[in-house]
Amino acid sequence: MKQVLELKIGQKLAMTPQLQQAIRLLQLSVIDLRSEIQTALDNNPLLDTQDQDENLTESEMLESDGPDSYSSPENESDSQSASKDEQPPSNDTNDVFELGTAGDELKEDYRWDDETYIPRTSSSASRDSDWSGMELDSRNSSPTTLHDHLEWQLRMLSLSENDQLIAETIIEAINEDGYLTLSLEDITQSLNAECKIEDDEVVAMLHQIQNFDPIGVAAIDVADSLQIQLKQLPDDTPHLATAKTIVEKHLDLVAHRDVAKLKRVLKGKPAALSGAISLIQSLNPRPGSIITPSETRYIIPDLTVKKINNQWIARLNEEALPKLEVNRYYQSLIRRGDNSTDNRYLKENLQEARWYIKSLQNRHDTLMNVANEIIKRQQAFFEEGDEAMKPMILHDIADALELHESTISRVTTNKYMQTPAGVFELKYFFSSHVSTTDGGTCSATAIRSQIKKLVSDEPVGKPISDNRIAELLSQQGICVARRTVAKYRELMSIPPSNMRKSLTL
Repeated sequence: MKQVLELKIGQKLAMTPQLQQAIRLLQLSVIDLRSEIQTALDNNPLLDTQDQDENLTESEMLESDGPDSYSSPENESDSQSASKDEQPPSNDTNDVFELGTAGDELKEDYRWDDETYIPRTSSSASRDSDWSGMELDSRNSSPTTLHDHLEWQLRMLSLSENDQLIAETIIEAINEDGYLTLSLEDITQSLNAECKIEDDEVVAMLHQIQNFDPIGVAAIDVADSLQIQLKQLPDDTPHLATAKTIVEKHLDLVAHRDVAKLKRVLKGKPAALSGAISLIQSLNPRPGSIITPSETRYIIPDLTVKKINNQWIARLNEEALPKLEVNRYYQSLIRRGDNSTDNRYLKENLQEARWYIKSLQNRHDTLMNVANEIIKRQQAFFEEGDEAMKPMILHDIADALELHESTISRVTTNKYMQTPAGVFELKYFFSSHVSTTDGGTCSATAIRSQIKKLVSDEPVGKPISDNRIAELLSQQGICVARRTVAKYRELMSIPPSNMRKSLTL
């Protein structure tokens, strides 16, 4: 094959490091972005917060570099003027990224006067330190699990070696809800592989663990757990005997809301049956959930929306992020034509700092543009609520702002807007459309709101079915099938009609 030289012209998309950084920052939530900014501040000396520059003079910066740059009080003014002469004036407004006003609210925690330390007189200082210490301890301490809680109670007992082994095996077989995941036969069989254990020993230790806190733990099923909890109640508890009978024999009737059959089977007075059912409903069907820790998810809104002069206006949450700027002192140390290692290091970090600030500014501008366009299209939602939500997809916003749909998806993911009606993720304002009888469209969010309203207004003793909900919606001009109603109902965690039936006798 003969080799030849050819010249071709083409286009190629290059993902520069700066573009990759801008895309990464664009999709971060406020909490993740705070951590990202702190990492950038720790790694880049040319990147600084504006708060520190407002509180530190140039001489204090020099003093912080080490003992060699210390200036005495007599020639302090001279050193300040000299440093100011060396520092070129900076008129580049792009080096400042204003997203917060936290620095304006900072106060001096102490002051030096004749080499004597004078603490703040306000008691808020001690309170702040106490709260910060408590938050640090709560973040660093590992949460207590159900197994840890049961093992802690087990250590309070004096048990033989075999009983200790049986108890540990039973605790390991308990799930987060507090129920046994293995049968007694399986537990006995697994223990016999190590030593000879009788069935009676396993049953006796199981009953002892069932008396641990929380009450009802180590049960085989829901009925067993409820029976354990009822046994712990005082004998003079009203309707206790009837409640035990229902849990032992007729719990399935309670689960299916079959009130008529429950009346016929028990042949009791309505007041007694109602009191027994109320007693059963006061019990905990998942006793382990009391101890099992739940992960706390913190949400900081990126935007706030308020109505000002009859217009809905979006603003960034200025307290969420710090102000960033290029460190003017280190920038003044850069010399042109100097190819030393230190000077090259400062130049590279200066360029990175400026790109980082520009990427944050682009994130700020894009987020504001998307939020304003959402508010413009969803004015009815802010005025009237979910029922007035209009159908809107990512393509609508992307087409209006001349951006790609992937960019809109990154901007609206894990970004939250605080409104007078609550805090909503930006994704909440996007929903598909359903055709109406008059030729228009209705948002899926508005349909879900209508279903929720119909369910909340239904009769207590006679809940409406999915078919009836579809008929009521069709009367309002919204054509949806029964399976669509069932899908929306399940998305809102609303049980079916037979499970919504009241147990009131």
